[in-house]
Amino acid sequence: QVQLVESGGGLVQAGGSLRLSCAVSGDTLRTYHMGWFRQAPGKEREFVAGISWSGVSTAYADSGKGRFTIPRGTAKNTESLQMNNLKPKDTTVYYCAATRNWAGRDSRYDYWGQGAQVTVSS
Repeated sequence: QVQLVESGGGLVQAGGSLRLSCAVSGDTLRTYHMGWFRQAPGKEREFVAGISWSGVSTAYADSGKGRFTIPRGTAKNTESLQMNNLKPKDTTVYYCAATRNWAGRDSRYDYWGQGAQVTVSS
């Protein structure tokens, strides 16, 4: 059973940066494509970014283009989301997810982390 655990959330001022990490256990990260989502209370879950296991293919939502990236070369079995120039509207809970079937932004994910709160103050 694959388990995902996010870390790195917190409070940051507008214009600041945060890096979220997602540690994968129960299987090797190399066999999974990873995604990041966010969901505010009362709103639908929103796709943020995704990356194929090889790192060759990536997908980003318009809301984060130019600001959010999935860096390569992080620790073994860990995927990250680098968020720069954060805005108050980015405040919400962020989730990482894993799937064996890559379809870019339309990928459907089977495994989810518990979420990490990101709060951006103005």
